Amino acid sequence: MKTKLLIACIILSMSFSWVAKSQDTDELNAIQYVVPFLLIAPDSRAGAMGDAGVATTADIYSMHWNPAKYAFIDGEGGVGISYSPWLRTLVPDINIAYLSGYYRIDNKQVVSTSLLYSSLGDIPFTDDWGNVERNFRPNEFSLDAAYSRKLNENFSGGIAFRFIYSNLTGGFPAGGTETKAGMSIASDISFYYVNDISLASKDATLSFGTNFSNIGAKMSYTDENEPDFIPMNLRLGPALNIKIDNYNNIGFAIDFNKLLVPTPPEYDELTGEIVAGKDPNVAVPVAIFQSFYDAPGGFKEELNEISYSLGVEYWYNNQFAIRGGYFHEHASKGNRKYFTAGAGFRMNVFSLDFSYLMPLVNNHPLARTLRFSLSFDFDAFRNIKPAG
Repeated sequence: MKTKLLIACIILSMSFSWVAKSQDTDELNAIQYVVPFLLIAPDSRAGAMGDAGVATTADIYSMHWNPAKYAFIDGEGGVGISYSPWLRTLVPDINIAYLSGYYRIDNKQVVSTSLLYSSLGDIPFTDDWGNVERNFRPNEFSLDAAYSRKLNENFSGGIAFRFIYSNLTGGFPAGGTETKAGMSIASDISFYYVNDISLASKDATLSFGTNFSNIGAKMSYTDENEPDFIPMNLRLGPALNIKIDNYNNIGFAIDFNKLLVPTPPEYDELTGEIVAGKDPNVAVPVAIFQSFYDAPGGFKEELNEISYSLGVEYWYNNQFAIRGGYFHEHASKGNRKYFTAGAGFRMNVFSLDFSYLMPLVNNHPLARTLRFSLSFDFDAFRNIKPAG
C-alpha cells in the first residue's frame, strides 16, 4: 500500500519548511529539523512585531517567547487563545491554534501551561493504482507546563517542560516504508531582567530576555531511518519601553535567534567523506555546543545563521495599540524576510489582537493572512459587580 506523493511532500515540507531558494551569491545550506511548527509565532501581538517577544512586557502568551516573563506579569491569572490560518492562499483547511494560561501562586511564583495544535487538512491515501482507500488528517501538537519565579526585584527565571507529538501518516506506509507518529520530550530554560530607568527626562523600562527552547530528544517517523533533531533554539534580546506622558507609551524590541542544531557539512562527491564542517550525527548535548562552530563556511556562515526580529509597539491610554515589525533571515539559511503590522484592543475583561504579514521575498505561508488572538484576565471578572 502506498500513499500519494502529497504525503511525502508534506513530510518533507514539515521537516525542511524554512528551506527556500537562495537569492544571494552564497550557496543554500539551510539547517534541517523536524516539527518546525514549534518555532511559529503563535500569538498576534508578537506576530505583529516581526516575531519579537523574548524581552517585551509579559502577557498571557509569554510561554512561547520566554516563560520567565510570567513572574513579572500583572494579574493573578488569565487565559488566551490564538488562531492562525496556514497556507490560506493555497488550501483552506490548514491552521494552527494556541491555548495558553497562567496562575499566580504568590508575588514571586507563577505556573503556566499551553497547547499548540497544528492541523494539516484532509489527505487521501491511495493504493498502487491510485484508488483512494482512506482519508487522514495529519496533525501535530505540543503540550507545555512551566514554573516561573522572581529571583530578586529585577530578575526572574523560568523552566518549562514540553511533550511533542507529530502524526503525519496515521501509521500508513509511505513509499513502502512503515511509518509511525513522532514523539519527543523537551524543555526550556529562560531568564528575564527588567529595570526602571530615566531616558531624556522620560520614565522608561529596560528589559532583557533569553530563552533556550526545545532542548530535547531527536524524533523519528520510521524505525528504519536515523531520528532527526527538533528545532532547539537560542533566543535573546533587549526591549525598551518609554512613557511619553500619562496617555502615550512606545516600546521597541530586538530578538536574535540561533538554532542549536548541526549545520549540514560539505561532502566529497566521490567518497562521501566530510571535507568541511562537522559530522551532524551526534548526540543532543554535543549538537548544542557544536552548532556554534560547525558551519562548513566558517565564522561567516555561523553569523548568517543568526536571524533577527525588530518590533515596535505604541499604546494609547493602555487601551489601544498599533504595532509593526520586520523579520530577517539570511538567503543561504531560508531567506525569510517580511514586514508585519497589527493592532490591539484592551477592554475591562478581555484583549483582542490582530496581525498581518507582508513577505518581501518568496511566498510565506502566512502571506496576506489576518491572524487574531483573544485573552481574558481573571482579575477583571472578579472586579465585575453584579447588577442591583
